Amino acid sequence: MLRVAFASTDRMRVNQHFGAAEGFAIYEVRPDKATLVGVGEFAEEAMDGNEDKLAAKVDFLAGCAAVYVMAIGASAIKKLVAKGIQPIRVGEVDAVDDLLVEISKAMTDGGVAWVDRAVAAQARASSEDRFAAMEDEGWEG
Repeated sequence: MLRVAFASTDRMRVNQHFGAAEGFAIYEVRPDKATLVGVGEFAEEAMDGNEDKLAAKVDFLAGCAAVYVMAIGASAIKKLVAKGIQPIRVGEVDAVDDLLVEISKAMTDGGVAWVDRAVAAQARASSEDRFAAMEDEGWEG
């Protein structure tokens, strides 16, 4: 399962610049389905012109593998990448439903670099968690 966010005013299409985004829709995406799990809306303090506008948005996206946007500035890219979130630029004509289908398909078929990396990272984390649990249970290596 991957958590993916979309900068959108209507939850139907990606239509917002990251820094000016009024909100994000977050989906949990699995190979067979996608489910809306969160919507974040930002007050004017988090909009363009406010120096700290990026922090609130980056914090809201914690746990997401990627965020789809129409445009994004270099400082926002740097902050997202530092948190392990892949920013992806798309056109306004890109429908969220179509993008969710593409992500789901990529989880099964591979071939989309950021999806492949995110799935591999989750597999590594899951293995590490299991080994830690085994140690807690008294298993020896």
